[in-house]
Formats: sequence, structure tokens, C-alpha cells
Amino acid sequence: MQTRKLLRKTSYHRERLALASASTSASVFVNMAESFVTEIKVRQQKTYNRDVFPTVLSPNPNNAIISSDDVSVFTEAIRAHKLWLQSLLHETCAILFRGFPVATAYDFNEVVEAFGFEELPYVGGAAPRTKVVGRVFTANESPPDQKIPFHHEMAQVPKFPSKLFFFCEVEPGKGGETPIVLSHIVYERMKEKYPEFVERLEEFGLIYTRVLGEDDDPTSPIGRGWKSTFLTKDKSVAEERAAELGMKLEWLEDGVKTIMGPIPGIKVDKSRQRKTWFNSMVAAYTGWEDERNDPIKAVTFGDGKPLPADIIYDCLKILNEESVAIPWQKGDVLLLDNWAVLHSRRPFDPPRRVLASLCK
Repeated sequence: MQTRKLLRKTSYHRERLALASASTSASVFVNMAESFVTEIKVRQQKTYNRDVFPTVLSPNPNNAIISSDDVSVFTEAIRAHKLWLQSLLHETCAILFRGFPVATAYDFNEVVEAFGFEELPYVGGAAPRTKVVGRVFTANESPPDQKIPFHHEMAQVPKFPSKLFFFCEVEPGKGGETPIVLSHIVYERMKEKYPEFVERLEEFGLIYTRVLGEDDDPTSPIGRGWKSTFLTKDKSVAEERAAELGMKLEWLEDGVKTIMGPIPGIKVDKSRQRKTWFNSMVAAYTGWEDERNDPIKAVTFGDGKPLPADIIYDCLKILNEESVAIPWQKGDVLLLDNWAVLHSRRPFDPPRRVLASLCK
């Protein structure tokens, strides 16, 4: 295990420290944080400009209190160091908490609540999910032999989470990692290799089309039915909620066709002053397939023209090359900045139970 100076001397961090306490010096604040956690290294991490991605934090072994088995101690520590953790997330974009006493969905809910982020209702998303407790629900419940491609969470709708949590309640028998990748790195590589494609993507955006059944289809990675998608059994209410998202609905005999867009395929991460590959383009083109949906028709340029398959699959290659896939361990909590990080899921051998929570 290694401990580093987890807080860098940047203007952003100085502002956060000032907010934390006008009377608390930066050195004291850093010492408090380092007494709470230790940064550890894992083999799968990547380094960009000397920054390690993701950051992996574990309890400081010299702190008997934080090393206890009581989740309330962990949540109190989160509340006490909330601004520092937010600053660290802004710097590194992803934090994996490993070795803390988070054993159940209830514990995970308490951890999420401790951060104080506002909850985002899961309206408009494609994945079938089940609410577990409080703000916690299952991650995508598609069959274990299926891979879920890279995407920003809910990038296909205008109201998406800014942050998301994952929690490993049951370790996979084999596989089942949640690979993550820095979105601005993908944008930079695509811009360099395919400047005309990226220019067209920025000019026209994307249109996403998906056909939903009435009820959830657990055999499909995009099998969320329209009733759970819009949290209603009333078609008129569904139409109102779709309209709030800027989504068009075309009712079918046994379901509904949803049309979203044009919507940007590239976004500007204003807090970091850089562009990100903020879309579900590869996920839709390579993974939105079931008995109702043809993935090639699931996403097009905003002017309706088809996307070039060779570029989409090369983008998938870049995503895989830049991704980090750390095997889950029971009790792991992964916090992602959804503005900055795409994620996916690898196939797995059961058992595996990973839970999630979305934040505004």
C-alpha cells in the first residue's frame, strides 16, 4: 500500500478547501483525509499525464476507527470529508472504494446518502432494473452471457445523471467486470483519426430509435418496457413524460417506437474545459438488438443518414484499448463522474449481483 498526497495544489482544490472551512488550512485538511484513507495500486490501472485512473481508496490501516466493521463509521467519514472526496472525483473522474464495511444493499444506500447528491429518477433509460431499497436498484439485468457495450449512462436522453454509483454485493464467479474509460481520451483519439466523422457528429448529433414492449423483457439488454421506462401504466402520462425528454412516441399494436433526437453526440465538460465522447452510439449500434430492434437502425446521424460501420467498430476498438477493467470484489463501491467516464459490462459466470444508484 502507498499513500500519496491526494490533494493537488490547484485553484479548484483551493476553492474547495476554502468552502470546507475558512479557518482550516490546506495541510490540516489533507492530513485529515489521509488519516481516513490510503490509496492503493492495482494492476489494471492506467496513467495519463501522471494521473492514475481510477483512484482506488482503502481504509487507512493505522486508523482503528475507520477500519472497523461498522458502516456508520464509514458514512460519517464520508460526510466529514465530502468536499475533499468531491474534489478528488473531479480530478480523477472515478474512485473505487475497496475494503470498507459495505456488505448489503442497505449499507450501500447509506453510503450513497452520505455523499449528499440529489437522486435522479430512472426515467427514459433502456436497461431493465429492479428497485432494491431506498435509492438503490439493480444494474442492467440482461443475461450473463451478454456483453453491455460502452456508454455514458442515459446519454440518449437530455436528463442524465452527473454521477453514478455501483456496488458489488456478490462477486462474479468469473468475468463480469465493469470496464471504464475516460471519455475525453476517446474524443481526442477519434478526432485525430476521423476528423470529418467527428465534425459531422458535432454538427448533426445523433438520433436514437428504440421499440419498447409493454412490459420488461429480461432476455434483452434493452428490454425495459414502456410502463417501467416512463413509470406509468397510462399512455397519456407516458406521452407527457416522453415530451418532457424531447422524445417522440409512435404507438404500435404491441408496444411503442421511441425517437430521441437529434441530440448531441459530443458534449463539453465545462468543469474541466474539455470535450467528451458523450453518447451511446457504439452501445446502440452494436448492442441494441432483440426481437424488436435492429441495432443498425437504432442510431443514425441527426440528419437521418446512417453511421459508417467501419468507424463505429474502430471506435469500439479504441474504447477497449483505453479501458480499465478491475475485477469486482465483494463490498467494492465504484463512484463515477458520468460527464467524464463511459462504462460497460463484460459477460460473466453467475453468481453476480451489482447494484447501482444514479445522482443528478
